[in-house]
Amino acid sequence: MILITGLGPGDMSRIPGPVLDALLDESKRLIIRTAQHPAAIQLAEEREVEFCDDLYDSHISFEALYSAIADRVIEAAARGPVVYAVPGGPSIGEFAVKEILRRSEDVQILNAETFVDAILVRVGYDPFERGLQILNGHELPSPLVLDKPTIVGHLDRPEILADVAANLARVVPEEGAVRLFAGLGSADEVDWEGTLDELDPDLAGFRTSLWLDVEPGGLVGAVKAMQRLRSECPWDREQTHQTLTKYLVEESFELIEAVSALKDGDLVGYARVEEEVGDVLLQVLFQSEIAAENGAFDVDDAAEVLRQKLVRRHPHVFGDVEVAGPEEVKANWDLIKQEEKGSSPGSPFDGIPEGMPALHLASKIQNRAAKAGLADSLGGEPDFGALTGMSLPNAVGEDWVGDVLFGLVDIARHNGIDPEIALRRAIRRFEAGLQANHPRPRSDETTHMTSESP
Repeated sequence: MILITGLGPGDMSRIPGPVLDALLDESKRLIIRTAQHPAAIQLAEEREVEFCDDLYDSHISFEALYSAIADRVIEAAARGPVVYAVPGGPSIGEFAVKEILRRSEDVQILNAETFVDAILVRVGYDPFERGLQILNGHELPSPLVLDKPTIVGHLDRPEILADVAANLARVVPEEGAVRLFAGLGSADEVDWEGTLDELDPDLAGFRTSLWLDVEPGGLVGAVKAMQRLRSECPWDREQTHQTLTKYLVEESFELIEAVSALKDGDLVGYARVEEEVGDVLLQVLFQSEIAAENGAFDVDDAAEVLRQKLVRRHPHVFGDVEVAGPEEVKANWDLIKQEEKGSSPGSPFDGIPEGMPALHLASKIQNRAAKAGLADSLGGEPDFGALTGMSLPNAVGEDWVGDVLFGLVDIARHNGIDPEIALRRAIRRFEAGLQANHPRPRSDETTHMTSESP
């Protein structure tokens, strides 16, 4: 039989009587995961103990380490009864325990005080108030959501603690205070409170954990800020779905402009893209909050609808469909989309939003026409020479200009060029050339300029 129990968070004085009796029973072989614990050291002075610290240095991954510990415990149990003890309690953060339970049926669990219990008592918090989140410092989730009090454990090395602090700083307000506990329950315990940028990575250790109870930042913080603005800001409160559409268009074009100017490794450019992505996200949150107030949906509902759509339309990722390349992925997407709408194929131009920018609309229509085998309607292969050699009519009309623009879009399509970005870059080149050839006047020259100056 294998009896699994814990050492509690501190020395032997914190271990309950029944657990201590089991640990001191010399008729059973005692294996302890690590000697890096005050109660483990005290037990070794009372009786024979076998530690697993030697396995830490001989295994390159935690998965291999947990498997090796399970091997040692199970092999020992084949020769007689074994007590396997871990720091804290066996129910939280002990992956070797899970491995033993998976591989052996003759196992009994005798619970002990965990590091989570000790932290909750110290900070005086009941998880029933606002919930509780427990995270593994070795594998922080992405996105990192801190919408409730949080404990981060397994901060065993300085580089791990430093990395965790850096990741938390991305979503914790600068003034947000955190508490660090090291060796909680022992004579040399550390109970430190401060901001993340003040945290000392050298406080890391096998019994080090962080406690956070701060206002949420990141995505959750943005949602909460939007909710408060709708409640307290006169301008935000009077907006509707319709009044916000112009801002969505403007912010989208600003994002397009930032992306079109982006170059590889351009951190300044990425900072601008980051800001513009945030501005577009604001419009998404705004629309979602108004919809929530009307009892329609909230941002979580919209995100779940999106998640389901992504799963349905990517069966080669979430299912067992095989594809040869990107073109087949796009074809599957269009077919699944058509099936979802429950309609038979109609016009190849069905579903193209009329409100999109004109050049984008032209590109979309031309692509649809080409895929539908209607390329001949576009005039076949474009002839740039013929286009540039067109004689200018006596009176340039809207139709003629439209035909020229449509032909230019077709040329771009055949050469794999995004006409919207190409046009924006041409505008920037024009502006740069204009500035080079006609520099802005010095301040002492401005008095000689009139309102009619170019």
